[in-house]
Amino acid sequence: MKLIIFDRDGTLNEDRDDYVTTVDEWTPIPGALEAVAALTQAGWRAVVATNQSGLGRGLFDMATLNSMHLKMNQKLAECGGRIDAVFFCPHVPGDECDCRKPMPGLFKLIGERYAVDLKQVPAVGDSLRDLQAAQSAGCEPHLVLTGKSGNLDDAQLAAILAQVPQTKVHKDLTAFADFLIRREQQVRSQAETRAPAGGE
Repeated sequence: MKLIIFDRDGTLNEDRDDYVTTVDEWTPIPGALEAVAALTQAGWRAVVATNQSGLGRGLFDMATLNSMHLKMNQKLAECGGRIDAVFFCPHVPGDECDCRKPMPGLFKLIGERYAVDLKQVPAVGDSLRDLQAAQSAGCEPHLVLTGKSGNLDDAQLAAILAQVPQTKVHKDLTAFADFLIRREQQVRSQAETRAPAGGE
């Protein structure tokens, strides 16, 4: 199974200075859903791992969160993509849980649920805590320069990469999708080149 773990706010949809608390406030980043669709059409399964402390803070309820994700999947379906599942942490920082990124609990749960080795799983997000959670879980960390990372200067970006040096950086999800698809094509081409020719 080819699996990718996506952050939500700032990666798939526009982030806000406060919280995304209503369905109307959930607005996809231009090109992001099309990038997910390209990956799912290329054989990847997409899941989301997201901190949603707005639940714990009482800013919205489960029905609203479910409605946001229904909207997300409806819009994804329109461009031929889908999210298999959304794994979320409802806790506030003071709860000291293991599932709030930068802790790796959500990622480990995804690995268990799908019975995959997380070392083979790319994880993409827009913040340091996304990268830290991915690294702690053993995933391959990818940063998109949208959302929280949209206005980083060179020094700020370098500081993030110094903390998670294995990170691959992409302009946005479209560039991330192009990278993964191109890399897989190269690996497949190399494997075919190395394969022994059939005997007569």
